[in-house]
Amino acid sequence: MSFSGRIFFDLRYSLNIKRIPTNDSANDQIMNLDYVPLLQIQRDLYRLPRGFERFSAYLQTMIDPETRDLSLPPLVAMNPMGKDHVPALLEQMLAFDADGVAAAAVAEAAPKLAHIAGAFKIGLAISDDLKGGWTNRYASEFSSRFEIKPILKRGWLTGILWTSETPSIETVRETALMAVYRAAYIQQRGLAQTLREMLAQEGYAMAMAGCSQPALEADDLTYTREIIAPHLDAKDRPTVMACLFGDEAAHALGYPPQGLSPRAGFALALHEARMEIN
Repeated sequence: MSFSGRIFFDLRYSLNIKRIPTNDSANDQIMNLDYVPLLQIQRDLYRLPRGFERFSAYLQTMIDPETRDLSLPPLVAMNPMGKDHVPALLEQMLAFDADGVAAAAVAEAAPKLAHIAGAFKIGLAISDDLKGGWTNRYASEFSSRFEIKPILKRGWLTGILWTSETPSIETVRETALMAVYRAAYIQQRGLAQTLREMLAQEGYAMAMAGCSQPALEADDLTYTREIIAPHLDAKDRPTVMACLFGDEAAHALGYPPQGLSPRAGFALALHEARMEIN
């Protein structure tokens, strides 16, 4: 990492996940990851007539009848009232066995996390940010990255696929891996509270997942670093969201813009993390 990059993130939030010694046995330290295929379940729900019947089936599928708690938490991200474009995308994903792609990626990541304790189930869910009136992409994505304590406590991880994006093997793989590496980071570092911690968490998750996007030109990276630097310890949502997602999101959400390109904060985080890891 460059000298400026080290100053930017500060050594206290190094992107390397360091092993924390414990007295537990080696087996107890392995992060157990159990991939659960959920795409066919979602597709089957969309076969029901759009209305009360589908919504009722959705609740019955997602909620445990005895405990009344969530049995399949990732399904919270889906829009049960989604229109025809949602099942059409699910058909595409099922055609190239997206669940199989994600399961293979999770299995590949597991040995790299053998020093981190934890047991999680992970599943993919499709979230309708294209025509779903109740889904704001920026707010929903922020929650899926940083407000995941409830789902972690239930022992689940969610990889969210968006209806506004063309489904692909690469996207599915990266989505599953980001969910896994994000959880690994949180297991070691705790939940991110400040912009600095959010950048470090997501930079690590994206870099370890092999992401190449979002990306900025060198001069825009330098500019973004300078704009974000005074806000690294910010915790308020307007500042954090504008720095992470850029002015486009700030305007959409009614927050003060910072003069940043779309996803500028995430692009900078990924760039710095890749420099650190490589």
